[in-house]
Amino acid sequence: MELRHLRYFVAVADERHFGRAAGRLHVTQSTLSGQVQALEREVGGLLFSRTSRRVELTEAGEQLLPEARRALAQADRALETARWSVRGETGAVRIGFSGVAVLQGVLPEDMRAFRRTRPRVDLTLTELAPAAQLRGVRDGVLDIGYCPDLGVGDTDGLHVVRRAPIRLSVALRSDHDLASADEVALADLRAHDLIVFAGREEDETVVPRLWPAPEEDPSRLRLVGSTLGVLALASAGVGVALVPTATERITLPDLTYRPLRDAPTGPDVLVVGRQDETSGAVRAYLAAVSAP
Repeated sequence: MELRHLRYFVAVADERHFGRAAGRLHVTQSTLSGQVQALEREVGGLLFSRTSRRVELTEAGEQLLPEARRALAQADRALETARWSVRGETGAVRIGFSGVAVLQGVLPEDMRAFRRTRPRVDLTLTELAPAAQLRGVRDGVLDIGYCPDLGVGDTDGLHVVRRAPIRLSVALRSDHDLASADEVALADLRAHDLIVFAGREEDETVVPRLWPAPEEDPSRLRLVGSTLGVLALASAGVGVALVPTATERITLPDLTYRPLRDAPTGPDVLVVGRQDETSGAVRAYLAAVSAP
């Protein structure tokens, strides 16, 4: 028994007429009759009683009809689910992110826009350091990464989209010597211990680009594995912190922010995925964030 046998049977049951059912199915009446007879042979008995004037369901036909409708509906649902997946309208996208992608609004904006067109897709989030995100995407543990461009390195096999530049500010205790200035010069930081975010000690940071002092005295650089940890140390007066300007949305007691006057623009926020992606949902997400 094939699905088309059930479709032909249901059409005849609905129309109670072989000619009309054949027209509805766009097949010849002889083809329709042959398929119904094949189904009756499979069942082992008649499904319709036929006269020259009318077609009626037998008791076996009455029993088969609701089951046939359910089977066809289930098959249609299965096919539609597969089509949704191919079109990227269902499934899941596993996203790794760094806090700066949230603070700058890049990640929330992308997710909001994507869900407007594909509300059935499940988006899951995991906060990770940049290096861990790239490993996760390469290893198939993550589908997408949102991370600052801190030495991404080899991008073979990766789909990389540059989204927004990260501007930098200084976070420091409210009674710090530099807190009274309207803005802080890069040279002013060299006299102070510096606190920066790094997921692991071997992760790259913006420091070598902006502040060479740690090469002279590495003990004056403190690498911290969370944004709140960076801000907590700055608020405690342990040192001054280089942070994305968007971090100023986070307020802590005794913590203030000052613009960094002469610093170049920081690294970009990158969106990273796999070039050979097979998931329809992930491909649709990458296409959405890559659109101009």
